[in-house]
Amino acid sequence: MRRNPHRTFATVTVLTLLLGGFTTAAAQAAPTGAESLYAPSALVLAVAHGEDPLTATVERAVTLSCVPTAEGTHPTPAAACKELAAVQGEFSELAAGPSNRTCTRQWDPVVVTAHGVWQGKQVRFSTAYGNACEMAGSMNDNAVFAF
Repeated sequence: MRRNPHRTFATVTVLTLLLGGFTTAAAQAAPTGAESLYAPSALVLAVAHGEDPLTATVERAVTLSCVPTAEGTHPTPAAACKELAAVQGEFSELAAGPSNRTCTRQWDPVVVTAHGVWQGKQVRFSTAYGNACEMAGSMNDNAVFAF
């Protein structure tokens, strides 16, 4: 069986970011030896170029932790957490509204992904767009993938 070095690197990078976010969130969320009162919410969000989330080249990635406070490497963690809370962590609902944005028909595929935990439940989300303009329009310029 052939191994894809890019896929292996991407997997290791995502796991490192994810586990680093969990340990940081856990260290700050509860004192040593005490159980946390909150269900964990820690995510790795990524924007990549390509059609397939498994083979796309990651352009940008951030961490987002929402409990007990909004934090992470996301530029606006409070706004992103508020938007995710409004849709109960259902990433597909972020694009529920119609877009008024006018975009060119240029084919330059973009994939957005979210992996991690939202309120104690595992999250694996990905969707592809024809280009970055379509992605921004579909997401209604929300804060979650605006990084």
